[in-house]
Amino acid sequence: RPFRNLTLPLKTPGAQKWLMLSARPESSNNGTMLISFRGVATDVTAAKQAEAHISYLAHYDALTDLANRSLFNDMLAHALRRKARDERLCLLYLDIDHFKAVNDTLGHPVGDKLLQVVARRLEEVCRDCDVVGRLGGDEFAVLVSNNMAQDRLADLCDQISAALNLPIQVDGQQLLVGTSIGVAVFVEGECDADELMQRADLALYAAKEAGRNCWCPFQPGMVEAAQLRRQLELDLRAALGRGELVLHYQPLINCETEETVCYEALVRWHHPERGVMMPDSFITIAEDCGLIVQLGEWVLRKALHDAALWPEHIRVSVNLSPAQMGSPNLISTIISALSASGVVPERLELEITESVLLKKSEENKALLHQIRKIGVRISLDDFGTGYSSLNYLRSFPFDKIKIDRSFVNDIDSREDSRAIVRAVTDLARSLSMTTTAEGVERPEQLAQLIAEGCTEAQGFLFGRPQPLEAFPELRPLDQELLRLRPAGSITALPIILGKNSDPTIIESLRKQA
Repeated sequence: RPFRNLTLPLKTPGAQKWLMLSARPESSNNGTMLISFRGVATDVTAAKQAEAHISYLAHYDALTDLANRSLFNDMLAHALRRKARDERLCLLYLDIDHFKAVNDTLGHPVGDKLLQVVARRLEEVCRDCDVVGRLGGDEFAVLVSNNMAQDRLADLCDQISAALNLPIQVDGQQLLVGTSIGVAVFVEGECDADELMQRADLALYAAKEAGRNCWCPFQPGMVEAAQLRRQLELDLRAALGRGELVLHYQPLINCETEETVCYEALVRWHHPERGVMMPDSFITIAEDCGLIVQLGEWVLRKALHDAALWPEHIRVSVNLSPAQMGSPNLISTIISALSASGVVPERLELEITESVLLKKSEENKALLHQIRKIGVRISLDDFGTGYSSLNYLRSFPFDKIKIDRSFVNDIDSREDSRAIVRAVTDLARSLSMTTTAEGVERPEQLAQLIAEGCTEAQGFLFGRPQPLEAFPELRPLDQELLRLRPAGSITALPIILGKNSDPTIIESLRKQA
């Protein structure tokens, strides 16, 4: 019988080819015998190779040659369907610690090569596992369905961590990363493939919260915690509009005169159901869901609004998050807030942590210099707890160093703590920077700080963070209220900007206006 478009493989020396055949039968003259087929043979090798490549791309990650998310999910669902009743099936969900920092500092090509090395190491460690997949970005997953015992599963997680903790050489760069791993075990009747993946993801989040570079098994309470976190995120989005966020202030005193020279603004959330919530309970949520820039702007504007009614020698200190440093509107927000409040820039202190300088270091240093040109003071918070503090002091002229409370706690009883504080104050003095000691709670600590040359102090010894109403010395007189005139337009900027203000910034804002 005739046939059309029949595709068949053709084995040739050193290559695999494909032919597509179409033909019809040829009979003898009397029509009683089939003597041949007559038709066309077309070489379709290139088309078959392209088809195979498309199929590969649909199921495998082109960068690492591991199963992609689609294939991994299919294999996970298949494994659950064919699993015996008492068989254990485990899912490991992991990502690379600090991978974004590698991309940001060394570039995406280096990050891609790093992922390739990670993939090969995972394959080597997980040879007895069903499948290793890359789910996207720096996220990987491992499926184990061979009824692995609990202690063997723990050993596997430790082996993965050990393998990825080893230095990785990429283009002459030695990279030190690590991995956080979430572990979920399938329980018959409790979850399906999607639920198992969600449980492993929650366990991974817990591993990150525990400090990274570790593994964490799923616990039932993680689901409720995730639901609570989601509800808090929704509540936080509405909190600003409902006026639930308030500022408390904590005084900073001059060590020699014991007079208050500054107040640090600290945000509190008056949740309608959960009461007063501290920043530790919601700042991380704000960072994760993208609200931190909006929240930080509100804190800045509110703090300056309050400080406008204080005595003119009192400064206000506001914390600046790493996410705010990445906002393209930061400079204009600072100038706008100063203009609206009428506060001179020299009365505003912005506190940053070393983590700000870890990411996009050169860009952030340039941004800090722009802020300094406005006249705003810059403080380095939690000094001494990071990795490159001395290098930061050399690369940017901070106005103030805040000595972390961990060095202040035992300053009146331990010589090593006194030596560290003494070294920091001497260094700051030589660089024309002031120092503030955090966490001062006892008179003995203050006496020792004064002896070591510390400039300012902050802590419960001088007052806990409290609402503005708790500080009668900050309440303005009636004539002061009448004297204050909020700036009405951008033309007021030259008045409120300090003597060190950059004229180019003022001119740029005038043009925008």
